[in-house]
Amino acid sequence: MKSTFFWDDPDKLEADLFAIPVFEGKVSDSKDVQRIDKQLDGLLSRVVEQEEFVGKAGETVLLHTHGRLPVGRVLLVGLGKRDEFDVSDTRRYGAAVVDCARRTHVKRVATALPPLDSSATERVSQFLVEGVLLAAYRYDRHLSPERRQPLRLEQLQLVLAADFRGNPAQLALSRAEIVGEAVCFARDLANDPPGELTPSKLAEVASALARDERLECKVLGPKECERQKMRLFLAVAQGSVEEPRFLHLTYHPRGKEKPAQRFVLVGKGVTFDSGGLSLKPTASMVGMKADMAGAAAVLAVMNALPKLGLRCEVHALVAATENMISGSAYKIGDIVTGLAGKSVEVVNTDAEGRLTLADALAYGVRLKPDEIIDIATLTGAVVVALGPHMAGVMGSDVSVVERFLAAGRRAGEEVWPLPLPRRLHEQIESPVADLKNAGERWGGASTAGLFLKAFVEDVPWIHFDIAGPAFAEKDWSFIPQGGTGFGVATLIEYLVSRDSLRS
Repeated sequence: MKSTFFWDDPDKLEADLFAIPVFEGKVSDSKDVQRIDKQLDGLLSRVVEQEEFVGKAGETVLLHTHGRLPVGRVLLVGLGKRDEFDVSDTRRYGAAVVDCARRTHVKRVATALPPLDSSATERVSQFLVEGVLLAAYRYDRHLSPERRQPLRLEQLQLVLAADFRGNPAQLALSRAEIVGEAVCFARDLANDPPGELTPSKLAEVASALARDERLECKVLGPKECERQKMRLFLAVAQGSVEEPRFLHLTYHPRGKEKPAQRFVLVGKGVTFDSGGLSLKPTASMVGMKADMAGAAAVLAVMNALPKLGLRCEVHALVAATENMISGSAYKIGDIVTGLAGKSVEVVNTDAEGRLTLADALAYGVRLKPDEIIDIATLTGAVVVALGPHMAGVMGSDVSVVERFLAAGRRAGEEVWPLPLPRRLHEQIESPVADLKNAGERWGGASTAGLFLKAFVEDVPWIHFDIAGPAFAEKDWSFIPQGGTGFGVATLIEYLVSRDSLRS
């Protein structure tokens, strides 16, 4: 699909479908509605009245112009109440346009922008194109041809005011395409069957990504990980016939100038989680192919970085393994010492993600970053606390956490701060080791965070628990059932904003 802008006389606009967004109770205020209604001798307003369309969120009206206009169909999309509309909600408008385009099999679509202040045009344009790209996504590679529903959309035109030209417009389009591509890349990885996307296969994906995007890539096998003393990671891996892989990708900015900053991104890479000897029930195991959604997110970000041209140095780390049940699986009561030199008593083999992350974080600390961020489908407790659509954010530095939350809000992803109470640390203290790998039932998201905090030393650190929104049980707007790619947009927004601070 090709995305372009249209700045010419609106009467010259040609498309198979022209979409117009309107706020609730303000349908007749739209200049596009007024213009088209006049050209159709009042037909549009009559249809709006007959359909009792008032512009509620998600409400639509479709009208065929029967050749009376250069646009074949007119689609009105309700945005809901103006005071409840956020700029990022423009993605939902884009998704409504795609839904109509899919049903009507059109190839050329033009879209007006939500009637907001002109200062929001760049961001609105970006979110509109993102919404279209994300809603167009389908994971259908395993469907028979007759079950696939191909989208015939070939061209998307954004109808803009004449004064929004040049760099801002192109930047909005470019950023939208980069983010959309990255999110869909992460979705594909999270949706791949676990029998296909093994740790070795994920390493192949990372190596191919590095070749395509001119990144550095280092892949460590079991022997190399043992030499690194990553024994927490290897303990989780020892129950599977699939060998683990530790992935280290590096993005260096172009040019000889010293990088402004160095960031480390750590993604949880458990390609399938059975729970180990603390075996999950079947219902809880469904969707565990996406327990590597954190890894998918950081690989997707690395895919985007060369296109963004940031001046910071970024490392992505993934400890990729399965957590399986077998005679060689690690056991409750085991005591394991990892890369950081801290011993851990295993009290729950289904609290495996934090063990893999602990060694990855310790490895990341040795890279001497300015900041380190981990992203993981880590705890069911965060879903209990925040629900299935919101991610929890914790960290060692309040100002860094606030910056990260702000980036999440700008990116249009639902994020919320969670605490790291010192009194809860006693839950992960062990009489026989430095730490336990799990605490009590209460405060489980925070005790998991406290466990990870023990491995980052004094490096400013963010823990991003995406267990709720990483995998969707059903379709919603631009979010498909299955892997969602959640977190990619926030990480990109955060890195871009941190990079711009050094301008």
